[in-house]
Amino acid sequence: MHKRPGSLFTVVLVAFSVITNTALAQSNGGGAPLKPPMAEKKTKTTNIHGETIVDDYFWLREKTNPAVMAHLQAEDKYAEDMMKPTRPLQEKLYNEMVGHIKETDQQVPYRRGDYFYYSRTEKGKQYPIYCRMKGSTKAAEEIILDVNELAKGQKFMEVDVFTPSDDNNLLAYSTDNTGYRQYVLHVKDLRTGQLLPERIERVNNMAWATDNKTIFYVTEDPVTKRNDKFFRHALGSDKYELVYDEKDELFDIGTGRTRDKAIIVLDIVSKTSTEVRYIPADKPEAELKVVLPRQPDHEYDLTHRNGLFYIRTNKGAKNFRIVTAPDADPSEANWKEFVAHRPAVA
Repeated sequence: MHKRPGSLFTVVLVAFSVITNTALAQSNGGGAPLKPPMAEKKTKTTNIHGETIVDDYFWLREKTNPAVMAHLQAEDKYAEDMMKPTRPLQEKLYNEMVGHIKETDQQVPYRRGDYFYYSRTEKGKQYPIYCRMKGSTKAAEEIILDVNELAKGQKFMEVDVFTPSDDNNLLAYSTDNTGYRQYVLHVKDLRTGQLLPERIERVNNMAWATDNKTIFYVTEDPVTKRNDKFFRHALGSDKYELVYDEKDELFDIGTGRTRDKAIIVLDIVSKTSTEVRYIPADKPEAELKVVLPRQPDHEYDLTHRNGLFYIRTNKGAKNFRIVTAPDADPSEANWKEFVAHRPAVA
């Protein structure tokens, strides 16, 4: 019988189990066993809704407390000492896993206007290199963002947003150097290679207007990390306009453009309910309008083409259906059936 190969996750779990068991056996067999560091107990009592919660280790949340850092460093040292006998095995396993990875590789190019964009990786380098070619995939390569360069001097680096403007002259991209998904939005002039003055904190997603200078973006709450605020900004101006603020803690928001690039969409989403608002991409100063206000247990999303919204909705359709509506007035009274609900098809 043919057996499926194990996943990389399974391989890693098995390897970790082997390393841990070996380390425990060797650490206990060569003298006194190592003792793990013990965090000090500092009782904190909290009363919530009539319930009393006791937490002896609440103080470990205090990121700026030197005692917290000292304890974490002691934990690291303990782990390093425990695993020391297995270093040759760790190296062997690492080399075997890396041996199955194509380190020098290239993404399939995709077209945006006159350019073909792609990313590639190089052996020995940890991060991707973002590139483009003008006119065809045979043209000279232009490196527009080398994440390995961004990572120099940093303990961590990740790029999330990567969105060129419609005219391909500007690049909006976001970076996180904390490992906590705390992204900063930057805008780079691809004609000169210089960064624009804009540096916007805690941005999770963004969209360009068709004027190639107005950006819409969503930011997160610094404590809860819930995406809750939607802004409009014209590059070079000192105005960062708050267009929408979602107060309901059950809802997160996100922005983007429809596939035809005609509409800036603001999705407002909870587990069982949605609301979509929108602005024409060629009228970035326009008022934010709502397609259909949120209703309990109603989920919908949409795309756009030739003046019509194509709305996928579960209103009266457990397995969803598709309706169309004019973008001038997409209220429910103007919905027309496009693909009817089929109870047997999910």
